[in-house]
Amino acid sequence: MPLLRRSPSAHHAEPGTLRARRAPLGLAVLLLLASRWALAQTAANPSPAVLPPVVVTATRVEAAPFDVPASIDRVDGDAVRNDRAQVNISESLGAVPGLLARDRQNYAQDVQISVRGFGARASFGLRGVRVYVDGIPATFPDGQGQITNVDLGSVERIEVLRGPSSALYGNSAGGVIQVFTEDGASTPTVDFGIAAGSNGVLRENTKLSGSTGAIGYVLSASHFQTDGYRDHSAAERNIANAKLTVHLDDASTLTVIANSVALPKAQDPLGLTRALYNTDPRGVDPAATAFNTRKSIDQTQAGLIWERRLDSANALRVMVYSGHRNTEQFQAITLGAQANPLSPGGVIALGSDYRGTDMRWTLRSSLAERPFTLVAGLAADTLDQLRQGYLNFVGTAPNVVQGVAGALRRDENDSALDVDEYVQATWQFAPDWSASAGLRHSSVRIESKDHFITASNGDDSGGTSFGATLPVFGLMYALNSSVHFYATAGRGFETPTLNELAYRPTGATGLNFGLQPATSDNLELGVKTRLADIGELSAAVFDTRTQNEIVTLTNVGGRSTYQNAGATQRTGLELGWTNTYADYLRAQAAFSTLNATYRNAFVTCNLSPCPVSSQQTVAAGNSMPGVARESLYAALGWAPPQGWRGGVDGRFLSRVFVNDTNSDAAPGFFVASANLGYVALFGPWKLSGFTRVDNLFDRRYAGSVIVNEGNSRFFEPAPGRTWLAGVSGTLSF
Repeated sequence: MPLLRRSPSAHHAEPGTLRARRAPLGLAVLLLLASRWALAQTAANPSPAVLPPVVVTATRVEAAPFDVPASIDRVDGDAVRNDRAQVNISESLGAVPGLLARDRQNYAQDVQISVRGFGARASFGLRGVRVYVDGIPATFPDGQGQITNVDLGSVERIEVLRGPSSALYGNSAGGVIQVFTEDGASTPTVDFGIAAGSNGVLRENTKLSGSTGAIGYVLSASHFQTDGYRDHSAAERNIANAKLTVHLDDASTLTVIANSVALPKAQDPLGLTRALYNTDPRGVDPAATAFNTRKSIDQTQAGLIWERRLDSANALRVMVYSGHRNTEQFQAITLGAQANPLSPGGVIALGSDYRGTDMRWTLRSSLAERPFTLVAGLAADTLDQLRQGYLNFVGTAPNVVQGVAGALRRDENDSALDVDEYVQATWQFAPDWSASAGLRHSSVRIESKDHFITASNGDDSGGTSFGATLPVFGLMYALNSSVHFYATAGRGFETPTLNELAYRPTGATGLNFGLQPATSDNLELGVKTRLADIGELSAAVFDTRTQNEIVTLTNVGGRSTYQNAGATQRTGLELGWTNTYADYLRAQAAFSTLNATYRNAFVTCNLSPCPVSSQQTVAAGNSMPGVARESLYAALGWAPPQGWRGGVDGRFLSRVFVNDTNSDAAPGFFVASANLGYVALFGPWKLSGFTRVDNLFDRRYAGSVIVNEGNSRFFEPAPGRTWLAGVSGTLSF
């Protein structure tokens, strides 16, 4: 095999990496200056209120994160909202080690989120990471997820579970993100806010919350629009959420949740080649404007959660949900490719009906006179999807009009069904020792019924089934009340999604039923400490070995085909630290290092179908693309209940390879942000205002990459220095 030559573009990445390594010194100076200013403000502010204990429920049993034998982090609602745009969930997840959330500045493709490398290959939406909102899956049964239906203005907390314990959530659980919205408080309040900033950003939000008798309520809505940092990247989005909590009696609660999201306009600027990225990062590939690439989404969803305490030891929980989602996407597929009678065209129209249930029994008791908890449940989810494809043009040469839906070229009903049984237990078998174990069996069935049958395009109906049994075991040792050690091992399971099955590598029509699930063996060792002088510090090392890894075979014009590529390995270290000084001065830091590599060689391609002349060999030992080897986040914030507040934060990310052959990479970078605000209380009113500056030093960098893009349009540039200012008010009745 010939040796890979180092391309000039890959060499060009090194100076940016060197500058990024020097930049944390500037952040240290900013943090020092901010801490001296904040300490000087302490005397002018009242004593802090006593807060309720911090707990998480991502393990299905309410517990303090410190007592859970797993890597789990909680981000509170104030951290999501205070002095932030409240547009993308990526804004508030920087302090979570091992999680990489990247704002693509492309609302046609959603935020990129990966956990320990899982999900990094997603070209749109979320995959490899399971997402829940108020206990309702935002991940379809095939493993494809999205996070567009969350109104950040009503978030109470976000929990992130990483490592082997994630497997207890079944298919595609390389990590688990759970978003919980607020419950209605006893005092009715009305909230409103508006923020505006660079690139035509405008966000407006309002919220009504409170309770009357046995009913608590939270109603929220938000509107967002932007002209976009790049050409052809304007977007508009509207979200509405409603949550009612009804206390039926002393032992029963019914929660009703409904939300909707409308994305009527989201232009897709596509990625940029290295040459365009270097010369005009605000520009757009000509194909995007020629085909008017864009996406629109309309989704409504509702769910019910009934919880009943049967007695002091037993409890039941039943959740049901249903929703509908319409998606229309215009792609940049060449006219020649669309003219092929087997081509599904350049416009994708998806109508998705989804529903599901999760029934769970919880026992809190004792075993051998030691605390014992048992959870057993059954979950089932279905997805019925109408997939249609149209030409992205009308007319014939020379009178062709592009960017409009033309003739029908694909018409099928696809479905996915998963049925999972699970059981998990925790037992504190000795004063200083506790053990946890779980088992989940997942069954996934995917079927397709073809309705587009012609002389050259036969019936491609078919189906396939996947299944796996996923064990997890954890052990925790409490050295004392301030230091806990733990070890966890488990097996994970990731099926191909309907979108990954949608196209066959040969160019033939129908789903790619030859694609198989990936399985992962996971091991994690960790320590958690909380000391008065140091704060809370956690450290975890992990090793994940995957068989049948699902990787990109081709990715051209926004259309990807996939294959199984043997074995991969992910090893890494995660450190997280937080501490509070002088009541209101909070410092945070998160460091991650991840070595994600292919253990077997395989072949990839930049054309579809893939002729031998276009095949490229990916060598064993190559790094997995879309994954940063090192990341560092640090923040310092002063946030009293009234008066001046402010903060600084910074993020370093090492270079990220853009393809499996590792022929090019997005350079490493360091960026910093600063914010300043003021909160005033006037009787029942709470008024606040803020301003923030992102990318303080005006660095040029790629905010995200499109992995293995066949036209070499890998790079999605991040904005330069931007500003945002906002005001908000709360009236308590």
